[in-house]
Amino acid sequence: MAAPEMPVIFTVHELKRLARHAAELMTLSAELQAGGIQLELLTGPRNYIREKTLEGQVTAAAKGNHGGRPRAIDDDSLTFALALKAKGVPVPDTAKKLTIKTGKNAGKSSSVASLYRALAEAEDTAIDDELPRRPKPALIRRPDDLLTPEEADFRQRLQAQVLQTSETESANKTRPVTHIPDRQLAHRNGPPQVAAPTPL
Repeated sequence: MAAPEMPVIFTVHELKRLARHAAELMTLSAELQAGGIQLELLTGPRNYIREKTLEGQVTAAAKGNHGGRPRAIDDDSLTFALALKAKGVPVPDTAKKLTIKTGKNAGKSSSVASLYRALAEAEDTAIDDELPRRPKPALIRRPDDLLTPEEADFRQRLQAQVLQTSETESANKTRPVTHIPDRQLAHRNGPPQVAAPTPL
């Protein structure tokens, strides 16, 4: 029991321990204040709202709803667009042939910008699928270890490339330089430029 002059403070660490939603919290807070009890929250309302939002998103994702606007170009439309692009049909013409299946723009043609975006994402995905997911670990070899056939082939290609590069460089160094008479140089470059005298 507290003294009559001493304030009573009710401290709560998390809002979810006190109420299930904001309306219930407001009612409880008003009842406590009417009884002369102050409510103290250790985590702010912003944290509570953020936690509730994240919980809602997780619950919705478990049900298959990932939020956001529906995609204007679904997988079937994208496959059709890629086939038309492969045949050489211009993107603006392809966009006119596609129709949006869901959302507030259902039944309308896709925009050219949406189609370009979807095609770019499809290309990025295709490029990413060709890359290995995890780099191969480095293999440290000793000088006396034998090479695998792939490594031996790779070494031969590198050596051939180095030899070819060095032969090209040496051929460029020994190539004779042809002399161009001054008359032809003047003709190629146009008339000689004379600087105007500067006044004193």
